[in-house]
Amino acid sequence: MRRYSRITGTGSYLPPRRLTNADLVDELGQRGIETSDEWIVERTGIRARHFAAPDVTCSDMGVEAARNALQAAGLDPTDIDLIIVATSTPDMVFPSAACILQNKLGANGCPAFDVQAVCSGFIYALTVADSMIQSGAARRALVVGSEVFSRILDFNDRTTCVLFGDGAGAVVLEASDTPGILSSDLHADGKHVDILCVPGNVSGGQVLGDPLLKMDGQAVFKLAVGLLEKAAHAVLAKAGLQESDIDWLIPHQANIRIMQGTARKLKLPMDKVVVTVDQHGNTSAASIPLALDHAVRTGQVQPGQTLLLEGVGGGFTWGAVLLKL
Repeated sequence: MRRYSRITGTGSYLPPRRLTNADLVDELGQRGIETSDEWIVERTGIRARHFAAPDVTCSDMGVEAARNALQAAGLDPTDIDLIIVATSTPDMVFPSAACILQNKLGANGCPAFDVQAVCSGFIYALTVADSMIQSGAARRALVVGSEVFSRILDFNDRTTCVLFGDGAGAVVLEASDTPGILSSDLHADGKHVDILCVPGNVSGGQVLGDPLLKMDGQAVFKLAVGLLEKAAHAVLAKAGLQESDIDWLIPHQANIRIMQGTARKLKLPMDKVVVTVDQHGNTSAASIPLALDHAVRTGQVQPGQTLLLEGVGGGFTWGAVLLKL
């Protein structure tokens, strides 16, 4: 009998500090940077975001989201036999945020590692976990996306600093006799490295290069919609389904215009798209599991429905996962 994997629990965590556009505009104004709530909303759809306190790390937020997902799945940390954390903002150079989270959670002993695919990270991590469960290498996996992007923002660049926020989301993925994850599709194209990157590194105790986020917004936008459409059609074809079979599109929450463009390409009305970018901003690898947990807990998404998750990120990476909840 073929082995499948299903999501059995979702969880999320947002830092208490919430900044509206007005709050951020005031802070930027003190630096001499001019922007406005209207400008931010019109171009991005973002109205607020959350920033972590200085002493809060990626693993701190991730473990809270993980506990909520475990509770929803009715499991204890010791039931987990695989931990994957998707992040671009880990606690330290090494060890992985997954190992640090594992110890805080009390799930020591199972494999634990990070996946770095920026905003596509959760899609990559979910696909890896699904493959390991299908192969028999794991039975119950914890997949976490956690980011503290506020630490790598250039608050003198109004085109990027207004876009991002901090947060974490998690899912429990368990082996099943019936299909949960139906198909996945992953890609990357390294020739686009420069359009979204943090071009710095640590050497000899010093930061070399620039440790703050750089983005060519127009280039990212042009690539994103087309690549997301291709990934969506790829997973539908693999699963033998049509666009009309999608109950909910849960995209990476980067920009409302990209999300609207993707929905149009897939002939989906916006009332079939889960949108949290207005309240969370772009939380990179955390955005899809955050949006999924929000939709599940508010009753927007129901068991048995077919969901399309997809994202694009620096690298340039992109991918999609089609699943039945």
